[in-house]
Amino acid sequence: MSLLRLRAALRGPGGLRGPGFPWRIFRSYSSASTKEKANRNGTCERTELLEVLKARAKQLQGSNVPQVTVNKVELAELDNDKYQEAVDPGPEEKQPRAQGDGLAQSSTWAKKLQKEMHIQQLKVKLELPSAASHLALESQAKLDVKSEAKAKAETMRSPNIPKMKAATAWKRSSGSPQNKPRVVEAKKAEELKKPQRMPKDKSNQQVLQQTIQCNLECFLFLQLPEEAERYLLLCQSSPVKRKVLNIGAYNIVMRSWARKGNLNRIDRLFSILESTSFQPNLDSYAVALECMGRSQSPPKAILRYLQQLNSNGFHVDELFQKCLFEEDEKEMVLWAIRTVQPNYQLPPPPSPKICKSSLLQDFYSRETMVSYPKLDFSVKELQERFQQQLEMELKNTITIESVEAAKPLTPQAIKARELLGTLRSQWHDAILQALQNSKRSMVRTKRLSKLSVLYPYLCLLPDEQYVDIMLQILNDLSPQGESLAVLARELGSKVYDRYIIQRKLRSCQLEKVQKIYENYIELLAKDSQPKQYLPREYWEKLVAEAGFGPSLSLKSCSWPCVLLMRLGMHMLELLVKTVKVPRNILSRRLESKPIPVLYHVYSFYSNWQVGLIKPHPIYSQIVSNAAETTLTFNSSAMPMLCPPVPWTSPSFGAFVLNDTKLMRFMDESTHHQLLLDQCPLVNLHPVLDALNQLGNCAWKINQPVLDIIISIFNDKGDEKLDIPPPLSEAPKPPTAPGNSSTWSKSLKHELFLCKKKTAEMHSLRMDALYKLSIANYVRDKVFWFPHNMDFRGRTYPCPPYFNHLGNDVTRAILLFAEGRPLGPRGLDWLKIHLINLTGLKKKNALQERLDYANEIMEDILDSADHPLTGRKWWMDTDEPWQALACCMEIAKASRSPDPAAYISHFPVHQDGSCNGLQHYAALGRDLSGAASVNLVPCGLPQDVYSAVAQQVEEFRKKDAERGLKIAQVLQGFISRKVVKQTVMTVVYGVTRYGGRLQIEKRLKEIDEFPEEYLWEASHYLVKQVFNSIKEMFSATRDIQNWLTESAKLIAQSGRTVEWVTPLGLPIIQPYYRSRSTVLNCGMQRLSVRNSNSNQKPDTVKQKNAFPPNFIHSLDSTHMMLTALHCLRKGLTFVSVHDCYWTHALTVDVMNQVCRQQFVALHSEKILQDLSEFMLEKYCSSSSSSTEPIAHWQKRLMEQLSNVPRTGEFNLKQVMDSTYFFS
Repeated sequence: MSLLRLRAALRGPGGLRGPGFPWRIFRSYSSASTKEKANRNGTCERTELLEVLKARAKQLQGSNVPQVTVNKVELAELDNDKYQEAVDPGPEEKQPRAQGDGLAQSSTWAKKLQKEMHIQQLKVKLELPSAASHLALESQAKLDVKSEAKAKAETMRSPNIPKMKAATAWKRSSGSPQNKPRVVEAKKAEELKKPQRMPKDKSNQQVLQQTIQCNLECFLFLQLPEEAERYLLLCQSSPVKRKVLNIGAYNIVMRSWARKGNLNRIDRLFSILESTSFQPNLDSYAVALECMGRSQSPPKAILRYLQQLNSNGFHVDELFQKCLFEEDEKEMVLWAIRTVQPNYQLPPPPSPKICKSSLLQDFYSRETMVSYPKLDFSVKELQERFQQQLEMELKNTITIESVEAAKPLTPQAIKARELLGTLRSQWHDAILQALQNSKRSMVRTKRLSKLSVLYPYLCLLPDEQYVDIMLQILNDLSPQGESLAVLARELGSKVYDRYIIQRKLRSCQLEKVQKIYENYIELLAKDSQPKQYLPREYWEKLVAEAGFGPSLSLKSCSWPCVLLMRLGMHMLELLVKTVKVPRNILSRRLESKPIPVLYHVYSFYSNWQVGLIKPHPIYSQIVSNAAETTLTFNSSAMPMLCPPVPWTSPSFGAFVLNDTKLMRFMDESTHHQLLLDQCPLVNLHPVLDALNQLGNCAWKINQPVLDIIISIFNDKGDEKLDIPPPLSEAPKPPTAPGNSSTWSKSLKHELFLCKKKTAEMHSLRMDALYKLSIANYVRDKVFWFPHNMDFRGRTYPCPPYFNHLGNDVTRAILLFAEGRPLGPRGLDWLKIHLINLTGLKKKNALQERLDYANEIMEDILDSADHPLTGRKWWMDTDEPWQALACCMEIAKASRSPDPAAYISHFPVHQDGSCNGLQHYAALGRDLSGAASVNLVPCGLPQDVYSAVAQQVEEFRKKDAERGLKIAQVLQGFISRKVVKQTVMTVVYGVTRYGGRLQIEKRLKEIDEFPEEYLWEASHYLVKQVFNSIKEMFSATRDIQNWLTESAKLIAQSGRTVEWVTPLGLPIIQPYYRSRSTVLNCGMQRLSVRNSNSNQKPDTVKQKNAFPPNFIHSLDSTHMMLTALHCLRKGLTFVSVHDCYWTHALTVDVMNQVCRQQFVALHSEKILQDLSEFMLEKYCSSSSSSTEPIAHWQKRLMEQLSNVPRTGEFNLKQVMDSTYFFS
């Protein structure tokens, strides 16, 4: 039981679009994929080959950069897929020219060609298929596509590196290593005259470009340079592929030859480049020099390339400043340069750049720099923890004990476990055999198929690893089954993740990270000298000092979604076809016929027919009987056992090996990554440093609270305490008489509700099981949560299941690993925090909350001493488990000899008061709005929700007096609770339609409210709520309208909305019109709906989302500023968005910093800067341009220039507002 079970449960019986999946896959066809309509076997005619080779020989003899004109040929069509223009050459393509070796002797090539002609004459009837030809013809997975697909990879890891087996198989399939790209027979001359189909849009072209680079990287990894070059030249000969080729593709092929030290082939590729529109870039010259260093070439050849480098406007120093290197490539380049320039020295590392943000001038000033705080661990202890973390990541997965109470091991369970062990062993061997047979058939096939192009991807890992991945998916499958598309994506992604790990190991990146980390922990260890560096700065310093070795970022291309799905579908088909179980395994009365363990069935999601893979009930019964007590997780789902690797760039940081992106992306969008890569790194320093600060907070488990929670979890749970009960407590469905056709409507509805409730209970139970099991696994450990962020800059822990962003149960079992004395006011803050958690005194002053805590001290101590047998006061609070944990902390502190000296690990929270409206009020200097959300000092906390409810009630009274029926009906029903959700979400862009649904839901909860007035009442109330907010927050509505209208005009012009936060983080809204891609896979066709940056923007989403996203980017900026300045003050600080946590000792200091940074942030000209940025980006035109300004541009310029006016509110009042954060 593992992640897929939870995922299936969370989506419920029909929901297949869980929040964990940013992409969306559905099926819109009712039948499995059709057979290929046409299979054309590509065979080369003897006469045609001879003509081609003779023409090449003639051209090579006559020119250093020859062109060989090839007769018209056809590339075989594989099936009826519609995506050939993007990933296939198509049946109409010609094979134009192959390129000669411009820098090699033409006589040498003539001899090779004569030999090649002789070989072809001998082998022409053998029809040996070239793997590269397969890839060129298929070029990735033959799609049935309505539009396009893009790729994004997620991560998981593995250590072994396959070499010889794959290479040997390739050689067998490819013929002579000297073979040039082969041509395929033209079956019908008239077909050659068909017009060439080109990719319809940029998206198709981008997928094709990714596909080509991925294929070439496969060949590079498998150490098959001949195949890589053959494939590149076939792509160059295709009009479709030539259009999307770039210099990067040529560099990959050159890298594969450089590793062999084959300069002739690199010379040849440089010669080919001369006949294209591409110019060699720095990477091209780095590869050539690496090759010459590896082969110890003579100075004359090296000098020629260095001269060419200079003539192209590059400087040799740039090779070491801008290029990425793997293994010993950097050393080889340096050896080559020193062959002709013996005194050449590596350029010194660039001096660290200092962030110029006005908000952080003091923070980055060396004059105010303080030593980085130490952890309570020695260097040796941190090194041991690093090794533990590395071992876990190298294993890719980790299996832990479940906290679910182990039932007594019955003879039935023992027998079932033995049976399951035997079956898994048999399945392992069967899957391994099937995989090897599949690969052999791909090599031997005499005709092209959509599977043959997967062959290189099935050689990247040892066969055993593919089998392990497939068995892991089988073990994780829930009895309810899983979407076929989800499983395919999961399988493909797991292969990709392990491949990336292999690359990191192959490139020696891990060795370098280990060496640097050993020195990095001196910044953190208690037995090392204090250092005045931030983690990022110290890591960068150590990297610069390391000098040689590989770069810490890989040159890699993410696999397209199409490829992940194709590969995953192939593995899934192997699994479905291979894994079988005897039909009579549980009942000897049945015949012993082997039946599939997995079945492909269909279900409906709305009007979509969705393919599912479900386990056979026999298998589910065996698993149930075995009652295994372990859970398996990806290593990236677990908290880290050592401090995270600091973020130093958008592509490096967090885990030791597991790939983690700085910014989480929606769908298949990669535009965010491009923005981050193009952004000067110094502008990202504040964001990187804030994430490092949050990730460096060490945690431990509150064991007494965890034990109580587990005991209730295993004793039928408690829904009131948010501990989900087991399925044994699910409502029993009514007995259904006879045939389903005779059931009444009410009975069917009752059965449906029972099924729905059971699915919900299973979902919640599994979620709690995962969180509690992970917590129990690290109960005696100190651990860390590495952080990254979403596209708005909001921060999140990377481990998805167990972290401090979780629910009340999760937060209650987390403590700071570092303890601090309570100090003079710490105990008071613990008591106030407890009352805040109860929700009982929200409208009272802090002193009144403290007095109340002292009054109920007896209940607090009773809760701490007898949580399950006493008066149980803690159970009747808003956050019962955090309240119980706080009761226990108060009890221990108050009973200590000196409470001020008591060492507390307990986090105390300070929460923003309707934080979104606080930012709006500050932006507009809105005096009445500021008072409503506690920006103005006041003796009592202001409750904006009650204020809106009161305003709505006044509107209702007036309307009732005028005789409005619905206003009279609503008398006595308007409360804070009814309007709260709508008020809270207005700031985040809720529409009147959405607000009406929210209010309707609240009214339904009131038993006395007449049901027939629900629609009319909710429609009336949402109108009055919006009117109230408009009246109370006039400046807020003006700003929101300005942002909305600006975004609307930008999106209508075909552009996406972009801005830069006050900390320098570039942001782009990833909302595009979605398109459907149909993959013609073996078991069924899959319709993949995704949106990406090559589509037109979704105007409605761009418009509606801009105001809330902009405000979210401001609240994340405020949090990051607070985190960084708390670091300078020596505080422990973490956040849950607008809820800030620290020790009880330092609450007052954090409150001061929080207010200072809010005032500093809003003292910036935020709206004016936004206006200027957008005018520059969307409305600026070249001064030399004579074209008239477009009408939309004029409207946008007017809109952006008309920045809303601000009110009279004095921001500095926030400094004295007690309830701003409280």
